[in-house]
Amino acid sequence: MWRRTGHRCEYCHVPQTHDPLPFAIDHIIALKHRGSSRASNLCIACFACNNHKGLCIAGRDDVTKKLVPLFHPRRHKWHWHFRWDGPNLLGLTPMGRVTIAVLEINRDYRIAFRQGLIDEGVFPPSPD
Repeated sequence: MWRRTGHRCEYCHVPQTHDPLPFAIDHIIALKHRGSSRASNLCIACFACNNHKGLCIAGRDDVTKKLVPLFHPRRHKWHWHFRWDGPNLLGLTPMGRVTIAVLEINRDYRIAFRQGLIDEGVFPPSPD
């Protein structure tokens, strides 16, 4: 699983090698919501994304005002839903916007962390 992900969070793409906190294996659809522990429902998540996601499987999109499922790393292509603008992650679709909001990917401390990685020349990762 780690090799498949390039040793980075499958939501925000921060590399494990540069994050001081250990990454987790996340149930994309939580067991509480009838998700399984099969590889097709597991992903690698940084502490921040995993902590903010919790048991969430959806959120309300501010643009469409509709309930939208979160990005599913096994089913969806990351580059269809997200784009980097410096250290800020932009949502290109309702799913992308909702995932960024629920996982609080653009909180100030996370942007500052990614800016530091950009300054070191190790972020963002090369496109998939």
